[in-house]
Amino acid sequence: MTTQVLTEPIEEAAVPQPSHPLDPLSADEVAAAVAILQAQVELTPSSRYVMISLAEPPKPADLEFDPTLAPDRTALVITYDRAAGLIHEAVVSLTSRTVLSATPVPDRFPSFLMEDMFAIEDLVRADPRWQDAMRKRGVTDFSLAMIDPWPSGFVLPSDDPKVGPRRCRPLTWMRAAPSEHGYARPIENLLVTVDMDAMVVTDVEDLGVVPIPKHPGNYSPDLMFDPMNRPAFTELRTDLKPLSITQPEGPSFTVDGWSVTWQKWRLRVGFNPREGLVLHQISYDDRGKIRPIIYRASLSEMVVPYGDATPTQWNKNVFDMGEVGMGLMANSLTLGCDCLGEIYYFDGVVNDSLGQPVTIKNAVCMHEEDFGIAWKHTDFRTGEVEVRRSRRLVISTIATVGNYEYGFYWYLYTDGSIEYEVKLSGVLTTGAVADGEVPRWGQLVAPGIYGPNHQHFFSVRLDMSIDGPNNSVYEIDSVPEPNPADNPHNNAWITQASLLETEGTAARNVEYSTARYWKIVNPSVLNELGQPVAYKLMPGASVPPMLQPGSAIYDRARFVQHNLWVTAYDPDEKYAAGNYPYQSPDPQGLPEFVADDASIADTDLVVWYTVGAHHVVRPEDWPVMPVNYAGFHLKPVGFFDGNPALDLPRSEACHTDGAEHCH
Repeated sequence: MTTQVLTEPIEEAAVPQPSHPLDPLSADEVAAAVAILQAQVELTPSSRYVMISLAEPPKPADLEFDPTLAPDRTALVITYDRAAGLIHEAVVSLTSRTVLSATPVPDRFPSFLMEDMFAIEDLVRADPRWQDAMRKRGVTDFSLAMIDPWPSGFVLPSDDPKVGPRRCRPLTWMRAAPSEHGYARPIENLLVTVDMDAMVVTDVEDLGVVPIPKHPGNYSPDLMFDPMNRPAFTELRTDLKPLSITQPEGPSFTVDGWSVTWQKWRLRVGFNPREGLVLHQISYDDRGKIRPIIYRASLSEMVVPYGDATPTQWNKNVFDMGEVGMGLMANSLTLGCDCLGEIYYFDGVVNDSLGQPVTIKNAVCMHEEDFGIAWKHTDFRTGEVEVRRSRRLVISTIATVGNYEYGFYWYLYTDGSIEYEVKLSGVLTTGAVADGEVPRWGQLVAPGIYGPNHQHFFSVRLDMSIDGPNNSVYEIDSVPEPNPADNPHNNAWITQASLLETEGTAARNVEYSTARYWKIVNPSVLNELGQPVAYKLMPGASVPPMLQPGSAIYDRARFVQHNLWVTAYDPDEKYAAGNYPYQSPDPQGLPEFVADDASIADTDLVVWYTVGAHHVVRPEDWPVMPVNYAGFHLKPVGFFDGNPALDLPRSEACHTDGAEHCH
């Protein structure tokens, strides 16, 4: 691809325009962006399309777009020239049908190309050196091999994009039959390196045979009753009665394109190939006044560092978003299984390596859930009882990245609070040990099979707008009353608020001993008590990173070293580990963003919060994992004048007669 741009617009049939500037690209718009680029910029035969997404318009000063103006639509088209090893970023105007810019990005590698995923498996399977290693393990039917194309990470100086080619380091498992559990039979000590630009296997290293585990570990009902299975069952449960979720009058939300209204909440849903689900312009209708809370909320990056020093495990350190793509890996969700109730689905549009649009049906699902008691009080003197039930709006997507499933859930509650939750499920990436051997850096889950120690870290980017764009962040610690004279009974305690004034000082950690949380305030808007309106970020269960200086991932995943980061708003700063972390040796993203130590007091700011999950695996995690949860809450603090759920209607006391009636 050259950087020469022809300025003459192309004449083609008009693409239907969306109703809002933040609407994701449609399939027609993806196709149009590719056609415009190909007509105006010379592409080489070895160029491939990495990701095509909406180039979001600048944030309006008042956070709202003028509804009388037609949206000016632009697409960001990221291509990669395999022969030259060079990324280009093209900004394409769909409105004027011109390429506005085409910029080379040297010394970086893109995320996986869609065409590479299966091609690598076939490439390795055909390699004679790999076949010889498999024969040493008694394998002759290579068609049953399952080969995962793990990103290489940065483990050797030659991995640097400035030096060597774009690589992956695939790992091998064996199925006993075409539909059996692939991760039950890991091939240990077999190391393969693939040059993904030349598409050749450059190295196969066999460090010695470890017996292939014998137990299948199937979880499909068609296969799980094999007596060799671990765990072994003979039948499915028969005493689980149907549970129906019905809303006879339909759901309480309304949808107009990508705009959602539910109860007093207003927001827009978005979707793109890298981040997957994005929420825009989250606001609350407070007695007729629409009050902004978050301008943009999304998963910014995630990393899964493994704590196992064995040859096939130690370099597993995947940035699943920046090296693969959450939107590209999104599932088509199924009613009654992934989502239950009165569901509204949003389709997601991504692209393949040739630039063709790919529609993922039902990539995002939205529904309501009862969430128990919202509030209650019984006046024991009068016997009067007032109780209200809580409800939440659930907006979710699920991505499958190799062995793992990640469910990403945003919850909006009737009391004005917001919750973010990650649900982790799927299958362990396994290792094999000889009979009688106990793994040092993992836990046995079945005979001969272990799961390595590992962690998951998710960086969530929150472009805050508490009652407007200018906000500040305070760190709140609870401490015993420091003045002994004011604490004669040794029971008093206070909260201490510390303003986070600059980016460099705002890299902060959870502190259990002080019940620390962070408060995002608008110092220019006061509530009826004279206090700045605010929301507080309440950490969920937190885990410290086990990454150590000198490890292959320590510098590349600096964002995990602090739970909280705060930066001055910059539309180009979206990803906690940088735009292109693949094989990058240097700390990109948040360490770069805070290097200038910019002021973050009373300004347009972004809060980044790291959610961690610590996985010391259990036998109960095999052969498929029960869901594990991680997340955080955002709760109003003086944002409202009292309990915003006070106006919830009374719930009728009822019992059912076994039918679908309430009496």
